Amino acid sequence: MTASALQAVAGAERRGPRPRRSALGRRDWIVGYTMVAPVVLGSLAFVIAPLVAVVWFSLHDWNVLANTFVFAGADNYERMLTDPGLHNSLLVSLWFSIGLVVLNITLALFLAVLLNQKLPGTTTFRTFFFSPVVVSLVAWTIVWSFLLQADGGINGFLSLIGIEGPNWLRGDVTAMIAVIVVQVFKNVGLNMILFLAALQAVPEEISEAARIDGAGAWRRFRSITMPMISPTILLVMILTIVGSLEVFAQIAVLTGGGPGNSTTVLVYYLYQQAFRFNDFGYASAIAVLLFFIVLVLTLIQWQTRKRWVFHEN
Repeated sequence: MTASALQAVAGAERRGPRPRRSALGRRDWIVGYTMVAPVVLGSLAFVIAPLVAVVWFSLHDWNVLANTFVFAGADNYERMLTDPGLHNSLLVSLWFSIGLVVLNITLALFLAVLLNQKLPGTTTFRTFFFSPVVVSLVAWTIVWSFLLQADGGINGFLSLIGIEGPNWLRGDVTAMIAVIVVQVFKNVGLNMILFLAALQAVPEEISEAARIDGAGAWRRFRSITMPMISPTILLVMILTIVGSLEVFAQIAVLTGGGPGNSTTVLVYYLYQQAFRFNDFGYASAIAVLLFFIVLVLTLIQWQTRKRWVFHEN
């Protein structure tokens, strides 16, 4: 045996056998997997499994009343290409989302800027706008359904100043406006608080230095405040857009998709196909379409953040 080989054997004997994993290491491993297990199992049971099931159902002609469950392949997806009701619901969802996102974010940012001025009564003001967030959605919508009737509280108030209000929920345009406004006032308080937290985190010395250099209030807001709170704006945009595409209870309680189909958004159309026409296969295909719409819009916002979100360049 060569000298190098003898040295290698001697070194191995001195080092002894490779140490086994300590009890402390095994305990950490068990604790770690135990901590993540509820999240993993919950995601599998309530996210992954239902999503796979919906995709599977969308490939079938499933009618509960007729007790049929027949494999249909891509028939449901081909039907979506020629379904005028689906096309109308997509257009309605588009207008609803645009109106809701623009009005909600604009109003929330405006209110947050007011609250950030530390004026008297800001606590009451903040409570007034945030209270609807914690109110039951159905109860909130039912109250508004009475207020928006032809002889409801809104028109009663307008009559005091000599204005004859319409039956808000019976006109194509007014019904859409009414649903958007109800949803805005329901959730604007949450976005307002998010914006307020972001505004209060903006360093005052930066704005003060800009003011000393001669920058006006609007210039300071546009060039300093907006970039500094842009991550929060991104978060609020994603949450609001996703929420606008998932609206259902307000439509069901206020308008029932009417008048005509003027407020039949995509989720309500999905509900009609599943629980009115008992076509669960086609409703599942619409659910898959909705999932991809939300996914694509979220990815677009996430990818474009590098162009306008502070610290993302």
